[in-house]
Amino acid sequence: MLHHNLEIHRRENEGIVILDLHGKLVMGKSDIALRDFVQSLFEACNRQLVFNLAGISEIDTSGMEALLFFSEQYSNAGGKLVLFNIAHSHGKVYEMARLETAIEIYRDELDAINSFFPDRKVIRYDILEYVEEHAPHEDKTHKT
Repeated sequence: MLHHNLEIHRRENEGIVILDLHGKLVMGKSDIALRDFVQSLFEACNRQLVFNLAGISEIDTSGMEALLFFSEQYSNAGGKLVLFNIAHSHGKVYEMARLETAIEIYRDELDAINSFFPDRKVIRYDILEYVEEHAPHEDKTHKT
């Protein structure tokens, strides 16, 4: 389903709703469309939701606020919302927003789905480690 600059594709894996997002999650019609879409799921008593962010090309503070709002909404209702597949280019933004302190983040779909089942072992995504791995390295021996 295309909502201006954001495509939202819904699917399920082991009874967990997954939203594959493609495009821009920015202030305006795309973040409003996502809020409406998620609200309709929530009103239909969905309390387990996963966002696949691999296709997000741009995210701003409005998009971040939407993710935080959804996470809080689901948590307050006894549910759970998790993210996976954060794009390399957005790692710093997620770190600065301290998103990992409010929302569980996983590297891949399998870990995200397994996080809903207490008897399954999962490895949480460490955003700080991710950013450090992909940051350009400084040459400390080079003098200017």
